[in-house]
Amino acid sequence: MKEDENLKKNKEEVKEEQNEEKKVDEQETRTDNEEEKIEITKEEVMELNKKINEQEQKFLRAQADLVNYRKRKDEEVERLLKFANEDLIIDILPILDNFERAIALNVSENSDLAKFKDGIIMVYNSLKGVLEKYGVKEIEAFDKPFDPMYHQAVTTKTNDEKEKDVVLQVYQKGYTLKDKVIRPAMVEVNK
Repeated sequence: MKEDENLKKNKEEVKEEQNEEKKVDEQETRTDNEEEKIEITKEEVMELNKKINEQEQKFLRAQADLVNYRKRKDEEVERLLKFANEDLIIDILPILDNFERAIALNVSENSDLAKFKDGIIMVYNSLKGVLEKYGVKEIEAFDKPFDPMYHQAVTTKTNDEKEKDVVLQVYQKGYTLKDKVIRPAMVEVNK
């Protein structure tokens, strides 16, 4: 009986040892699994941080694009408002030219045409005043150095009394609208 008891005791001890070994194995397995999970988690965190950085960069680019778009839009609207009357003024300039031609006519002081001419001069001055009010300025050309930005050379002539590349005659006046040339002056240039 003692042997049975010893056998039982030994069996129990062996079972306990096996159970302890199993527990140790399970703990090691759990530890390995936890380490794998931690490694996976570290990788996931790095991946998520990378994605966050990418999204931040996309957001910053989109925000910069929006700011640039607003600036471009504001500049375009400002330019449109600044030169909104350009087409109308370009259509009025030939009328101004015709008034100047009518004023240039030689009329005797006592005739009815002289009174008519005085009326034309008043209308001309009014029209010119309105154009100046909206930023239209005449380009000075006569006896000035030729500038292709403001003058269009129609003919050339040689005059030894004047400097080279000076405007000798203005065939048609040029005009600017708020510093933008809307019609260059047609001129004759000294060569």
